[in-house]
Amino acid sequence: MTQAVEQSKKAIGSVIIIAERCKGCGFCVEFCPPEVLELSSDYNAKGYHPPVLKVRDLCTGCNICGMVCPDFAIYGYITKKKTKEA
Repeated sequence: MTQAVEQSKKAIGSVIIIAERCKGCGFCVEFCPPEVLELSSDYNAKGYHPPVLKVRDLCTGCNICGMVCPDFAIYGYITKKKTKEA
């Protein structure tokens, strides 16, 4: 596999989830453009299902999840820049 192909498969973004702030509204899951979030089957201390990153390699770090979260329990960030393939 070439270096360019390997780099294109790596995630360019990720999310930070503060599970104890989450009230399980699901806005982050609903509005995630690459659809990489889902609600966990586990509970936080308040009894809600916080989100989890189900497909780490496809996260773009766009932070739309953070913009729609009413509890500031999640935010996205970019880990590296996209590289153009030749």
